[in-house]
Amino acid sequence: MRIGFAGTPAFAAAALEAILDAGLPVAVALTQPDRPRGRGWRPKSGPVKALAVARGIPVLQPSNLKSEAERARIIAIPLDVLVVAAYGLILPPSILEWPDGGCINIHASLLPRWRGAAPIQRALLAGDRETGITLMRMDEGLDTGPIIARHAVPIAARETAGSLHDKLATVGARAIVETLSTLRRRGRLAAEAQPEKGAIYAAKLTPAETVIDWSASADAIDRSVRAFDPAPGAQTTLAGAVLKIWEASPLPGRFGAPGVVTRAEAAGIVVACGDGALNVTRLQRAGSKPMPAAAFLAGRPLAIGTRLGGANG
Repeated sequence: MRIGFAGTPAFAAAALEAILDAGLPVAVALTQPDRPRGRGWRPKSGPVKALAVARGIPVLQPSNLKSEAERARIIAIPLDVLVVAAYGLILPPSILEWPDGGCINIHASLLPRWRGAAPIQRALLAGDRETGITLMRMDEGLDTGPIIARHAVPIAARETAGSLHDKLATVGARAIVETLSTLRRRGRLAAEAQPEKGAIYAAKLTPAETVIDWSASADAIDRSVRAFDPAPGAQTTLAGAVLKIWEASPLPGRFGAPGVVTRAEAAGIVVACGDGALNVTRLQRAGSKPMPAAAFLAGRPLAIGTRLGGANG
């Protein structure tokens, strides 16, 4: 069985590694071009490329798939199936039709809920108690193809986008190996059309969404903090400077005007919300590293009544 793989970040690399460890042959890996990152802002390979190079798999890194010549170069490689996981480029019809057995996408939600770019964060922001992995036969729509398999994953009470990402990457890696093994054994895969009922779009995150609205409920702000951890981080301002909130927990009750600090001690910095309050236990000043509330207060004491966010915060 001739397998191709298209993906870029760590989520995809987990699946590629599982496929290779299972002894399934990968003929080529497609991944996005190297991007500047880290200190020095130098081009660096993504996790999929790094793994593919280490395992001796040919790598193609088209900047886009709009060029007919580029597409012709890719589809000249014979494939039975293409596995796609967080690739980051939209596949045109010629690429979708490239493998004899089609393209299988590993999607981080229980489709049709949370089609689109940010399913993990959207599930957390919405307060979902369950998400999962869907293996889908790709078509020209946005995550609308027939479903091959769904694997549910519960969302823990204090789940972050980082912890949920890792859970889903593990489940996705195991699921794609099972599916490819079935395909090799049977020569085909059953798939069912997605229902439209329950379909919802997981739009890409915007910078504006990361800014904390202290007039919202403490529960909603807590979900935002966890949804934006480890990136890009939920933020507010203190004395006009950006302040990122990395760990917090909601408190019930009435605490005063939203955004006002009502308690500041080693156990946490309590900030009033529209409903309840947020006990902030880990935060980060601009130009500094994330730190516990105790360390933050040792370097920058906060007076009761200090307001976060807004024109004066």
